[in-house]
Amino acid sequence: MRLAPPLAAVVVVLSACAPAEPTPPAADVGWAHYGGDAGGQRFSAAAQITPANVRRLKTAWTYSTGELAARGEAVEAAAFEATPILAGGRLHLCSPFNVAIALDPASGRELWRFDPKIDPKVRYPNSFNCRGVTYWRDPAAPPGEPCAERIFMATNDRRLFALDAATGKACAGFGEAGVVDAMPGADLARPGGAQITSAPVVAAGVVVVGSSIDDNQRVHETSGAVHAFDAVTGALRWTFDPLQGAGPGVTAGAANVWAPMSVDEAAGLVFLPTSSPSPDFYGAHRPGDDGYANSVVAVKAATGEVAWAFQTTHHDVWDYDVPAQPTLGVVAYKGAARPAVIQPTKQGLIFTLDRVTGAPIIPVEERPVPQGGAIGEQLSPTQPFPIAPEPLSPHRIKADEAFGLTPWDRGACRRLIAGARNEGIYTPPSVDGTILYPFTGGGSNWGGIAYDAGRGVAYVNTSSALHKVTLIPAEDVPAARAAQPGVEISPNTGARYGMKRELLRSPLGMPCNPPPWGQLAAIDMRDGRVLWRVPLGTTADLVPGTQFILRGVGTPNFGGPIATASGLVFIGAAMDNYLRAFDAASGKELWRGRLPAGGQATPMTYVWKGRQYVVIAAGGHAKSQTKRGDQVLAFALPD
Repeated sequence: MRLAPPLAAVVVVLSACAPAEPTPPAADVGWAHYGGDAGGQRFSAAAQITPANVRRLKTAWTYSTGELAARGEAVEAAAFEATPILAGGRLHLCSPFNVAIALDPASGRELWRFDPKIDPKVRYPNSFNCRGVTYWRDPAAPPGEPCAERIFMATNDRRLFALDAATGKACAGFGEAGVVDAMPGADLARPGGAQITSAPVVAAGVVVVGSSIDDNQRVHETSGAVHAFDAVTGALRWTFDPLQGAGPGVTAGAANVWAPMSVDEAAGLVFLPTSSPSPDFYGAHRPGDDGYANSVVAVKAATGEVAWAFQTTHHDVWDYDVPAQPTLGVVAYKGAARPAVIQPTKQGLIFTLDRVTGAPIIPVEERPVPQGGAIGEQLSPTQPFPIAPEPLSPHRIKADEAFGLTPWDRGACRRLIAGARNEGIYTPPSVDGTILYPFTGGGSNWGGIAYDAGRGVAYVNTSSALHKVTLIPAEDVPAARAAQPGVEISPNTGARYGMKRELLRSPLGMPCNPPPWGQLAAIDMRDGRVLWRVPLGTTADLVPGTQFILRGVGTPNFGGPIATASGLVFIGAAMDNYLRAFDAASGKELWRGRLPAGGQATPMTYVWKGRQYVVIAAGGHAKSQTKRGDQVLAFALPD
């Protein structure tokens, strides 16, 4: 009896310290495509991690590609933007240098790797970069046969590889020993003048590959044609050139597809986000609206024939490419549910199109835009604007709205803005310098959107900054480049003008436009309303200590969000080294996980043997100048 009180006390203490209820196992859920599914919704049915327990997330495993040590200085010219896929029981991804890798989903243990040995000395327009690989199961091959399951990877040096998904060995029957030239006939001004950064897609038995082409180098640029190859043999099946409908008198190249593509397998369609023709900021050599450039183009997967196209920018002279994967989902705008294509743009606009016809589901208006282009320019008098949602990025800035930490800092920005041509969005480039707002890195970029079709909500991250673009008479370009070696000045060979592009920053290095500089927003696609909008990122890893002064400013960001059925939105992307989880209903930040390097990549999630993981590549980004690394991290709830 005398022992009872101490025993009772022990029981109470042990009960208070007892671990939380174990997480129940969940059904396996994959992530078989770069965008989660073939339509790029970036949505997962996984629901083990919830708003109630997400704070318990811990690092489950890490994997290093080894490239930080192996590649030396080349890492400084790399961007680790990869999103792994889970298919065939393995995680598959690629490094910025196109090393294809397979990992065990539970432990991150390396199962195999394949190195195509690209030349690390070549410099490419968008850094060394590989956003993802593609899985395909050959329906005609017996199970277990070599290359019955394949991984397709397109490389920076423009090759397309077919690898055995089980072993990583090249598929001997595909092209020449497992590889084909992915840009046959490319005419490049230099060896790195074109590359392939986004994952190919597979539909109707063909592998479809785009390209990324160096901007603003010359009028007679190489073709931005999309190529489709037989998924078994590698034979070229069809080619689609976005400028094929540009009309007579057009001299240009590019208009390529550098962003991720989408597939509607049932409809037999591939959806292409096309870019601007060459050169970006001066279009006198390409009169008209530039054919299928700057468009969402639906082509028939079997033949490459155009089913429909919708142009988001007419006669682009602002580098307003279609920068993100077209997202396929059902949209019930005003109560009528229809298969749709949701397309975000650099302008911070979202176009919602009928997937069958390409006609706008949410109406689009042609509105007058500034005129008075450079000599020889023939601008479009109008540009398309959807009536909803409202623009997610500001389109106009006045000099007295300039931002600065001090009166001196702000005054410098005010003078920069006041000294340029500035009439709002679509002000044409000029020899006096023109403000581009949004800048050419956003609103939205290659990270795309996440779409929860059940809730009818799209989640979109955007960036906000100012570019100043100045046209330079061709004869003055060499002197300008010599005088400003650290500034982007491109020749536009063959054109009347070269160009200079500058990010407008204050003497203290802050953006000249007011914050927030990065945001995450939720859009109700049933009526186009913005449900919430929150800053994304802090300045903690850019200038340590400033996050206490600059609260709620966000940062420019690269990478996209993912959404889960439990009501969470995960995103890295910002210029601080964190992966974050937000409440999908309110936008409240619920959790952040520290990363060893910049997380400028889109995460993914899956359930493997009853446990949900959230995975992100943390390797930094050359253009963002975030911390470099070579790790892949998986977060999960404690066992």
